[in-house]
Amino acid sequence: MYEERPPHPALAGRVACLWSRVVTEEATQPVVPDGCVDVMWGPSGPQVAGPDTGPHPVRLTPGDVYHGLRFLPGAVGEALGVPVAELRDLRVPLADLPDLGVREPGDLVRAMAVRLRGTPPPDRAARPIARALADGGRIGDVARELGLSERQLHRRTHSAFGYGPKTLQRVVRFQRALRMAGEGRALAEVAAVSGYADQAHLSNEVRRLAGMPLGQLLSRP
Repeated sequence: MYEERPPHPALAGRVACLWSRVVTEEATQPVVPDGCVDVMWGPSGPQVAGPDTGPHPVRLTPGDVYHGLRFLPGAVGEALGVPVAELRDLRVPLADLPDLGVREPGDLVRAMAVRLRGTPPPDRAARPIARALADGGRIGDVARELGLSERQLHRRTHSAFGYGPKTLQRVVRFQRALRMAGEGRALAEVAAVSGYADQAHLSNEVRRLAGMPLGQLLSRP
């Protein structure tokens, strides 16, 4: 069972949701790139799931319980005490990061609210950058549209999301396609609207980012 809840008001604008999962069946499932960073508590204790650039397999055992807090894409800022790029494609125990004061799952919201009050806000350009890249524009065109040089765009994207604009564009395009396909729209339409060259391009990108075909990805519990 997987459940998402709206964030506490103290986390609004920075956190997408609070989530929990109770595992009922043994399986290995990939966590796919979504531009987000999660702080979570699972069977191995509290850890941070950094921004992924490919599928991250997770072994699920019946009875395991997970609780998590998911940052909005580009919204983690300095809240974890390390540059987000240092967490890319990693699962890092909270004990290896500056102390957040998390001693049990119930501490996640309180500790993060305290940390967010004491750190600078994220780059205000992060959301406009993600939206512009999601529309499929060339990197140079997106930079000019936002009044940035390509070097500035790369630096700010790397700082906010943990990777460069080309990777961010692949991730946001993939997530858009996943949402549309989940609504039952034809794959040819999904590919065209999401900015892929054609349906084959969509299929290849899904395999690279998710490690499985789109149909199999959508059928996961």
